[in-house]
Formats: sequence, structure tokens, C-alpha cells
Amino acid sequence: MISLHEGVIPTIAKRKPYALVAITKHGVENARRYTEIFPYADLYYMKKFAYGDEDERQIQLFDGTVRLLLPALFQHYKGIICIISLGAVVRMIAPLLKDKKKDPAVLVVDDKGQYVISVLSGHIGGANALAGELARAIGALSVITTASDVQKTIPVDLFGAQFGWMWDSDEKLTPVSAAVVNEEHVAIVQEAGEKEWWIYDHPMPAHLKLYPSTKAAIEAKPAATLLITDRLIAPHEEVLLENGVVYRPKSLVLGIGCNRGTKVEELEQVVRDTLTALNLSIKSVKAVASIDLKKDEQGLLALTAKHNWSFVTYSAIELNEMPIQNRSETVYKYTGAYGVSEPAALRYARAKSLVLEKKKSGNVTISVARINFEEG
Repeated sequence: MISLHEGVIPTIAKRKPYALVAITKHGVENARRYTEIFPYADLYYMKKFAYGDEDERQIQLFDGTVRLLLPALFQHYKGIICIISLGAVVRMIAPLLKDKKKDPAVLVVDDKGQYVISVLSGHIGGANALAGELARAIGALSVITTASDVQKTIPVDLFGAQFGWMWDSDEKLTPVSAAVVNEEHVAIVQEAGEKEWWIYDHPMPAHLKLYPSTKAAIEAKPAATLLITDRLIAPHEEVLLENGVVYRPKSLVLGIGCNRGTKVEELEQVVRDTLTALNLSIKSVKAVASIDLKKDEQGLLALTAKHNWSFVTYSAIELNEMPIQNRSETVYKYTGAYGVSEPAALRYARAKSLVLEKKKSGNVTISVARINFEEG
């Protein structure tokens, strides 16, 4: 926990490019939800609103006035998103402002999550772009008051943010952004995730070119690459990453069944081993799905909290509605369902087939499905 004192800039544990700060009960409730769908922000809120899972979710609590936290956030983050009233934010940040070329982006979100307001560093600091992406992610209206601001291309550091996509590494964000802005040849290869990411009312610029495969992109020799995939990158494809960014869409669902009392460490190891064997990235996991008998399974709750994954359970009737190949009378005897991991994954993913049919490992049974984004 961060203890705040006058005249002392606190030490913080920065992990992500943006900070999200809340100071009210409803603001905290919304902020916790926002980090599930907008994974670019470290979350800070007041100790008195603690849920008890903050360590697992890497949420930072503070005790004292938020005004004393802001100087540290200004020093370390590219942008600060405040679920605090606009007037209060303006008063608190005023003494911290230095130069529009150096100040971080500052946004304000109202307590009900209806509006996302770009407050500071709209152009150079990226607040306007961030406001637009965050608003799309949480279903709010962005409020941008700079008359000349019109987005015309892809914001590389926020590409797919409204869907929860996250880049693998920030190492090449700046040079790839420069290639996009300077209208150099940029290759875009998409293998997974939502397809409706071009959200502007004009055609995509000609220098941004879609390619059907990494092979085709390599042959085209682009100046930069945006690669959207849930699989691990092969050595021969790394040439694209010499000036490229890999984005991880939230495209995978893990169907999991386990014995009562299975430890989170065993669940974690099975998940990691399974995804590695399938050549898939753990960063692309969106959810864990299971039977409702497991809705209070502590290992599954800890696993999903640690990774900020959704945890969804279905009744035996709902699971039995899904067509599966590996029906089990034994599973039916104990649960009322002919399967758990396979139908749970298929139902959540709205998929007709599995990436991995059920695999038994110790106390855990796991299946993997890829989300069918064509059906909503």
C-alpha cells in the first residue's frame, strides 16, 4: 500500500503506460471493470474501497489524499486517467504542469462512465487519441475540445485498445509510429481477433497495406509491420519485428475442469504448458469457462484474478446443449453434464470446433477454443 505524506513523492510500481485513478465507491467499481477491457493501465484507488484481491490483480492501494499521489504518476506515466471530477483534477494538476511537450496526457472519466474528457496534452501527449480509444472500450462518449483534432490513421500504441488488444513489447512503438505518421509502407497482418478495427469515416491510407500472411509481408519488405496474432512468433518471421509490433488480441478461451481443491500453481502450470505446446500466447487468453459447480473453486478464482481473465460458468443443462465428441458418462454421473472443459470453451467462444480437445493433466482437464468474432 502507498502511504501519502506532504512533501514526499511516493514510490510506485509502474507496469503499464497509463495510470487509472479512482477515489469513490462507484468509481472504483467501474475502474476495476475498465482494466478488464482496457489492459493498458495500472489501477490505483483508495484503501477504504479495497476488495481484498488487490495483490493478486496487481492493483495499488493508497491511503491519503490523491493530490499527493499525482506527482509520482506525472513522473512515471505516459498518461493519467482520473475518475474524479474535472474541476478537482484541474486544481490538483495545475502546480505540476511544465511544458506541453513533456506533460503526460490527462483524462477525466465521470463517475458513471458516460464521458471520457481529454483534459491535458491532447495532441503531443496523445490525450485525444487515448480518450477516443478508452471511450470506445468502455462504451462512453469522448469529449475532445481541440478544434483541429481529427484522427486519420492508426495510433500504434493504442491499436485495438477498444477490444483489449495488448502489444507484446513497447520497444518498437516509437519507430513504427513514425513510419505510420510519415506515410511509409506499413504491413498489417491479422491472424486472430476482431476485424472491425478501422473505425474512421474515410478509407484506410494507401501506405497501410493488408497482407494475408507473414510470408507475403516478408516478401513485400515493408518499412514497418503491425502483426495481430495469438500464436508465438517463429524465428523466420522475426525479420518483420526488426521494426514491428506484435499485438495480442483476446481471442482464446480455456475450458477447465478440475478436482475440488486443486492448487492455483498446478492450474497455472497446466495452462502454460498447454499453450506453449499449442504455440499460443498466454496474453491472448480472454476467459476461463467451466461448470457452475466450480464457481467458487478457489484455484480457478485465483488464476483468473492473477491474469485479469473473465471467469464464466455454465449449468449442466447449458453445457449439454453443446455438441461434443468426447462425452463422458463418468463426468455425467458426478456433474450432470457429459463434459465440462470442451462444452464450456465452445459455448463461450461461440465456436463449432476446438483448438484443443480435452486433455487430462493431474487434477486438471483443459480444452482450448478460439473465439468466433463473426457472431458478435
